Amino acid sequence: MQAWQVHQNGEPAEAMRLVEVDRPTPGDGQVLLKVRAANINFPDALMCRGQYQVRPPLPFTPGVEICGETEDGRRVIANPALPHGGFAEYAVADAAALLPAPDSLDDAEAAALHIGYQTGWFGLHRRARLEAGETLLVHAAAGGVGSAAVQLGKAAGARVIGVVGGADKAVVARELGCDVVIDRRSEDVIGAVKEATGGRGADVIYDPVGGDAYTQSTKVVAFEGRIVVVGFASGSIPSPALNHALVKNYAILGLHWGLYNTKNPKLVLHCHEQLTELAARGAIKPLVSERVPLSGAAAAVQRVADGVSTGRIAVVPTLENGAAA
Repeated sequence: MQAWQVHQNGEPAEAMRLVEVDRPTPGDGQVLLKVRAANINFPDALMCRGQYQVRPPLPFTPGVEICGETEDGRRVIANPALPHGGFAEYAVADAAALLPAPDSLDDAEAAALHIGYQTGWFGLHRRARLEAGETLLVHAAAGGVGSAAVQLGKAAGARVIGVVGGADKAVVARELGCDVVIDRRSEDVIGAVKEATGGRGADVIYDPVGGDAYTQSTKVVAFEGRIVVVGFASGSIPSPALNHALVKNYAILGLHWGLYNTKNPKLVLHCHEQLTELAARGAIKPLVSERVPLSGAAAAVQRVADGVSTGRIAVVPTLENGAAA
């Protein structure tokens, strides 16, 4: 089969190589999956660089989220077991962690329903306890993680403010349903949020960016507001001033979704059931901006790493043969 491998850490476009290898052999409790679509996540880029908290042994195949097909024909969502990741024709995954792919979504959309939407659901509902009528601020609202949070916030009845970087991304954020869109490249984020909320600020802030975005969050969070920290796409990890959280009376909440797989896996299944229901009634629909063939995976991962993509990019091996996803 064909698979992308990283033999030496570096930028994705340089570190990833498309090679011919044997199909992976499932271990105990694992299954072999034919990859129907693999969704690109920012951690794939970090793993190529050797900067992610999970460092699979070299060589490894990136790709942490797929829609695959079991040997008995079932269509499932899975997190491949590294080092045999999803940017390949076949991957392996733990049988106990397979989730049924929703009938309402195509392969690329189903692949994109997992990590980003689970992170959004746990962040907004389990950690921040978002309520209908509250104001939700989402940083990087047009990106893969942010777009999921926007849709989930709207589905929960929140008023959503989206912060984006650029006019093109502002258009995407509006199409996603943001009530207010702020372009950080041309607008003062702090002033714009205060104006949009009558000076009150946002009840819940969803931050996959870190760096300056986190600093802005602390200045626009409402009384009894909650800042949910889900990642550091900016590359800068902030050091919160806890005296500021005390004086303004807000909460800083961390979310590491992967822990739920080991600490409370039943909640992961419950979340998937909720997401499947939302998808079935059209309340959420993963924004897949591109579907690329397997040969285009490295360039696509690089675009995600560079922050120039919107929504999700899916790698669809069948596109090599001109088939539809």
